[in-house]
Amino acid sequence: MYFCAMKVKIDPSWARELQPEFDAPYFSALTEFVRREYRRCQCFPPGPEIFNAFNLCAFDRVKVVIIGQDPYHGEGQAEGLCFSVKDGVRLPPSLVNIYREVEQDTGRAQPSSGSLRRWAEQGVLLLNATLTVRAHAAASHQGQGWEQFTDAVIARLNERRDHLVFILWGAYAQRKGSIIDRSRHLVLCSAHPSPLSAYHGFFGNHHFSRCNTYLMEHGLTPISW
Repeated sequence: MYFCAMKVKIDPSWARELQPEFDAPYFSALTEFVRREYRRCQCFPPGPEIFNAFNLCAFDRVKVVIIGQDPYHGEGQAEGLCFSVKDGVRLPPSLVNIYREVEQDTGRAQPSSGSLRRWAEQGVLLLNATLTVRAHAAASHQGQGWEQFTDAVIARLNERRDHLVFILWGAYAQRKGSIIDRSRHLVLCSAHPSPLSAYHGFFGNHHFSRCNTYLMEHGLTPISW
């Protein structure tokens, strides 16, 4: 399905689940804002990649949800997946720390690529709260409706799926995940992986191994982090 206003393809499973959001007045206003911004300014990610998190991980295939905040706003970084950058792009500090924790927790060596598409394709929804941003202007697309849309995504998963793992790093993600039913899903919380907070509760959180243990306990294939 294509949204003509933004010319972005979204997976049909998500289109069905989120149709009430697409029909809502706030989403029309958001679409017009995004159209105007992409027409007037350089924005990220590229238009066809705005909904990459959904296109790479259909609704019924989601096993894990990682919540970020904004796309990266530097040239060539954002690819529509939180914490992820395109192949060949220097790894941002938070991603360096994520890879470090993966290695310490699971023994998996750190890859050279910063793209997390391989996670998405295994069922990890890499969801930013805000899906677009103006170049070199952090938080420039906040407060325009994306947060309402991504709240609806979380609510739909919470209500319609069972035994998901929600990974919430930092206070912002934890507030956004406050609606999650802990009796139906596993919620893992810790400090954010940014250099400012990684040594204050992110390193050693064992989220990757704990996630896989939970998935296997419920008959699901673990993630190859």
